[in-house]
Amino acid sequence: MPINTIEKRLPSLRSRLLIAAAAWLIVITLSAGYLVPSFIKTYLVGQEEQQLKLYLDQLTALVDVTPDGKMSLSGKLSNPLFESPYSGLYWSLTINDQQLRSRSLWDTRIRGNKEEGFVGPNKQPLIVISREFFVPESDDPVNLSVAINKDKLNATVQQLTHGLWLILLIMAAGILALTWLQVSWSLSPLRKLQHNLKKVRNGELTELTGVYPTEVKPVIDDLNALLFHYQELLERARNHSGNLSHALKTPIAILNNEVALLNDADKTKLTPALLQLQQHIDYHLGRARMAGAANILTAKTAPSSRVDAISMAMDKIYAHREVVLVNELDSDLSIAVEKRDLDEIMGNLIENSYKWANSLIRVHQQSVDTDTVSIVIEDDGPGIAEDECNEALKRGIRLDESTPGTGLGLNIANELAHSYRGELILSRSPLGGLKAEITLPLPRS
Repeated sequence: MPINTIEKRLPSLRSRLLIAAAAWLIVITLSAGYLVPSFIKTYLVGQEEQQLKLYLDQLTALVDVTPDGKMSLSGKLSNPLFESPYSGLYWSLTINDQQLRSRSLWDTRIRGNKEEGFVGPNKQPLIVISREFFVPESDDPVNLSVAINKDKLNATVQQLTHGLWLILLIMAAGILALTWLQVSWSLSPLRKLQHNLKKVRNGELTELTGVYPTEVKPVIDDLNALLFHYQELLERARNHSGNLSHALKTPIAILNNEVALLNDADKTKLTPALLQLQQHIDYHLGRARMAGAANILTAKTAPSSRVDAISMAMDKIYAHREVVLVNELDSDLSIAVEKRDLDEIMGNLIENSYKWANSLIRVHQQSVDTDTVSIVIEDDGPGIAEDECNEALKRGIRLDESTPGTGLGLNIANELAHSYRGELILSRSPLGGLKAEITLPLPRS
């Protein structure tokens, strides 16, 4: 899988931090929304049971059994709700077959058990506590139960739960907004760094400027040192290759002139050596130009205009061949290749087509993905056999010795393409000749 594709799928630092914060807030909010109402309900039920125990103690003190075994109360409870029908507060006394109950129960009784729950009048859910004790006048135990309606408690818990959820959601939204502001503020130096790097790529800056946090400052200093060193090396390589080219031209020209004056036997001996010398010089100067492509970070060239310029030059050189080049490249297309390197690449490929085309050369583009584009140069010449395409890209290889050349053009174009993480592929063209498809990077937005 391409690295660029993997990088696009990875979330940004901001997204990672916000997703982590949101996930943690969801866990905390859900936990609090579930546990806090449960704690509140347990607390309220405990409070109600404590109150019921007080009533239970009062009733225990008021229970009286006559000598003939009849049960009665010697007084009344202090809470008037025990006297109001279906009030929600009830008590019940049972001994043998006798049962006394509060007036609030009216004509009903407390039903149910602990496992399934207790219900009272009108199917009210109840909280019930019970006690079994003995009185001196009877050998049978007295069963005493006190109950309270659970609806009010449930309504209170529900109301508190709704309020709690509202508070939790508002708090979570506030914390998430604060986290977003914090993350944005914390990452602002990285956005500034990205903006400055874009300016460096576009040639607006030669180094990263501005004030950065202590944690980022060492990285900025190292990047600036690297950029300075890189530009110095590139400019020095460019200057050296130019100086070497000028220094070698005159001696080689003199040697060629002198060899031309020799007899055929000596000329036959020296000409291959001079040709080999010229090939080595051309190759290594091409490599030096490739390594010394200045401002490669800011490179941005329109291939359509360069193809037109190269075509005009080739039309003059190969006017006798009457070859027509059709440029179908978009005029607004730009690629991330330095101008002189693109001239070297396209010049070698187009010149090769001019040498071999019968009448037509076609230059057009094919989209590969969002980061690269393929430029296709094809002709209607004899072409190259499929099994020889890879061989033609090797240094100094000439498949046809009858045509002038050094055998370096395709190799230099291939290595220049690789220096920009591109690729050159040779194959048969639908026009009948050679198809050179070169993939090159697009400028990063």
